[in-house]
Amino acid sequence: MLASSDLRPATELHSVTLHGHRVGLRLAGHGPVLLLVHGMASNSEAWTRVSSLLAGGFAIVAPDLLGHGQTAQPAGDYSLGAHATLLRDVLVVLGHERATVVGHSFGGGVAMQFAYQFPELCERLVLVGSGGLGREVNLLLRALALPGAEHVLRLFCRASVTEAGRTVVEWARRVGFGPTPAAEEIGRGYNALTDPYGRTAFFRTLRAVIGVGGQSISANDRLPLAADLPTLIIWGARDPIIPVQHAQRAHDAIAGSRLEIFDGVGHFPQCEAPERFARTVSDFVVSTEPARLSQERLRMRLQAGGL
Repeated sequence: MLASSDLRPATELHSVTLHGHRVGLRLAGHGPVLLLVHGMASNSEAWTRVSSLLAGGFAIVAPDLLGHGQTAQPAGDYSLGAHATLLRDVLVVLGHERATVVGHSFGGGVAMQFAYQFPELCERLVLVGSGGLGREVNLLLRALALPGAEHVLRLFCRASVTEAGRTVVEWARRVGFGPTPAAEEIGRGYNALTDPYGRTAFFRTLRAVIGVGGQSISANDRLPLAADLPTLIIWGARDPIIPVQHAQRAHDAIAGSRLEIFDGVGHFPQCEAPERFARTVSDFVVSTEPARLSQERLRMRLQAGGL
């Protein structure tokens, strides 16, 4: 059963119950479905700016991933496959048969896993500063994969520190200085980590895909399978988390894919350049035919070696 619990500009915050656990999600608009998948330590609020721009022509479905936002933080599986299965279940319970899947950062890895596991549900794929396309990743994330890092992070992520940070932000706003969209997104992740259960979910998710040597999960050997799936790759030219070279590498590997590099933008194109982002995604959807993939088509691709 769908239950509305809050109202935000352009999107309504709802919840569904799946397998006995609450799943938070934001919904808006009508039309072809855009399934928006946020990154690690973030939540569906990261899509607020672009949702308000896209809701006029699309049905927006932006769930909170396992252990994030308003979704439950169960003990157990936080792998890419588990997150992808949650997305499948959300679409099913909402009555949507297919969607264009848009994944940011870790959410890009989830989006690729979703397209691989459930090809019949995926019409198009949009990768935004996506993980899973190479080993290189910011040193801080590699350090957090070290044993015992959760105990160190607990000292830095305290409610008292968060409250002090909010006070500074409020003072800055009063004198005319507001936080940048990227800073707001980073702050959202920091706030999530002040909750001990949120930290536990974060480390389970992080260590499923990142080790001290970098990203431990790669989709590069499966990218040729996406040749039948309209794919758009969006990246910030100044991304400090995942290098922009990964975008070019993926573009070269996926036949027929489109590549958009946003100059002057970092790791959060949907927050830092929402108008351009929304226009790029909208144009991509309108100008491409939705894929109609099947397990049989996937079988043929696999038998041919993905070529």
